[in-house]
Amino acid sequence: MESASPGDLVKVTGAGPDLDGIVFDAPSSAKIVVAVVDPVRGPVFRTVNLSALSERAQDGPRDKALRLLIRRTPSPIRGAARGGSAGGRGRSGFTRGTMHRPTGR
Repeated sequence: MESASPGDLVKVTGAGPDLDGIVFDAPSSAKIVVAVVDPVRGPVFRTVNLSALSERAQDGPRDKALRLLIRRTPSPIRGAARGGSAGGRGRSGFTRGTMHRPTGR
């Protein structure tokens, strides 16, 4: 598979049985977050390499559970783990919160 976008139907191949999945996120060009049904734990997200994915054309029997998992999970936030401030938060020029102000002394 050359590229994947959120919502694509895929088959995850690799160590173990092939699993039907739905692409949730593509944080990089090589790693893809896919919703799959784990035989033991149920619907979960797995980060896999793009080369471990192949396209599939039809819905599978477990796609309803995967779509429910994707729908109840908030969308990923870009840049949150990089440190620094996120744009649009707080007032410009003020990087620290207010200090404690003692009362009555």
